[in-house]
Amino acid sequence: MTPLQRALGDLVARLNARRALRVWSLVITIFGDAVMPRGGRVPLAALQDILARLSIEPGALRTALSRLAADQWVIREKAGRNSLYGLDARGRHAFGLATRKIYAGGPPAWQGKVSAAFALPGTDLKAAAERLAALGFAAAGTAAWLRPHTDQSEAAATADLAGLLFVEGMPLPRTQALGRFWDLAGTAAAYTAFEAHFAPLAAAVAAGSEPAGPLDAMAARTLLVHDWRRIVLHDPGLPAELLPADWPGERARRRAGLIYHRLAGPSEAWLDRAGLPPLDDPAGFGRRFGGAPGAIER
Repeated sequence: MTPLQRALGDLVARLNARRALRVWSLVITIFGDAVMPRGGRVPLAALQDILARLSIEPGALRTALSRLAADQWVIREKAGRNSLYGLDARGRHAFGLATRKIYAGGPPAWQGKVSAAFALPGTDLKAAAERLAALGFAAAGTAAWLRPHTDQSEAAATADLAGLLFVEGMPLPRTQALGRFWDLAGTAAAYTAFEAHFAPLAAAVAAGSEPAGPLDAMAARTLLVHDWRRIVLHDPGLPAELLPADWPGERARRRAGLIYHRLAGPSEAWLDRAGLPPLDDPAGFGRRFGGAPGAIER
């Protein structure tokens, strides 16, 4: 067994030890990471092969696809005897918004501006706070929220957020004190844990003595992106000026980028053999995580 296979085996065991493994979320990761850049449709057999390598039973995949179809996230098509699955319009829209954060090469650029949201009278403040937190806003009072206005900011005013008044892009003196509105302790701990969990895989791919088998590479890449996605989409995405000096997010991003690009060749070869069309934008794919990194930090 190679170091990469040992590292992958440990990651698979950790995945299946989770108390509430959401197979549907894992499927969404595969669609967003591997299927959308290749035309948006994938044969059922390919999904089955990836999940089997992750020790997930076929019945769990069928249940996950049924749920996603019922929730209008995926659609099924027939191509002869084969079943093809693709993201519905809702899923494509969600991934279009998430992709920039997941594969960003670093913190967003900031020009010293903020966006603010104010609750109108009669608004459900608890529900508003939950929706705004998902967009990176922090509470600035009982009925007001703010966030840095950056090049990665999703336009909040266009989201489904009734009962709120938005003011976008207000100039603000550059001050690191603004970062204190966000409680980043949980996010920092998640990044630190990510680094630790993927350290063996990072060492294996950095050594490069044994090339990853195509399916092993695809499975490892899926687990990497799945765990990374779960963290980064809950990260408020503050610019570097507002982050603590010892922020672990950028170390974790560099580790994720190294692993991802070392696995890209064999995993993309596997997708070729699985019958997916070529990459829509090879250059854009190569820029994920800021492009192929150099040696990993130890």
